Amino acid sequence: MTSGVKRHFDEWWEHGKFSVRGILLATKEKHFWFGFVPTFCIFGTLLNLLSGGFAAFNLISAMGFPDGLKVIWDAFLQTFGINRNFIDWLGIFLLALLQGFLIGLLVVTIKYSKKGTDNSASVQNSGIVAILAVLGSGCPTCGTALLTPILTTIFGSGVALAGTVSSIITWAAILLALFTLKKLGYNAYVAIITKNLKKDRDIIEKRSLDEKRN
Repeated sequence: MTSGVKRHFDEWWEHGKFSVRGILLATKEKHFWFGFVPTFCIFGTLLNLLSGGFAAFNLISAMGFPDGLKVIWDAFLQTFGINRNFIDWLGIFLLALLQGFLIGLLVVTIKYSKKGTDNSASVQNSGIVAILAVLGSGCPTCGTALLTPILTTIFGSGVALAGTVSSIITWAAILLALFTLKKLGYNAYVAIITKNLKKDRDIIEKRSLDEKRN
């Protein structure tokens, strides 16, 4: 039994090392950044807007265009820690960073995977991470509209409990993101290595043909 546990741990550890290599290799691919940059910026901005519940959206609606863009711009800057409390910024930054990595890796995996490869589970998990992150970010304040009435009816302490639920949801999002990141990192490693091997093989075959012609 001990040897079985050790074997599973070794397999998990090896899988993890390949995942890390896959992530590092993916960051060298331009397609990764096509997915990472817009996802990180948009998702970080959205989480900052939601961190105040619906107040930011109400303000944007009241200010109209183009004054409402300043609220969005300020939320975008907060993604990088500008005019943002460090603790609050760190959580949102990590969630935006993880979501950016997930989408970037997904783009690379789909781009280089063989046709017919099923990536639906990874897509679904990435979407679930995003939904949980949004709920966790907006829960303490927008709980008055979403969770607080329900929690108050059941437990009688909706506001305090909403903050606890927010933390639980946020950590669930982070854990699922890390799990999905490990899987996507491994898939990206396989896809990139396969692509590089095919490229090397094509180069060798081309050289062989050139030598035969000469």
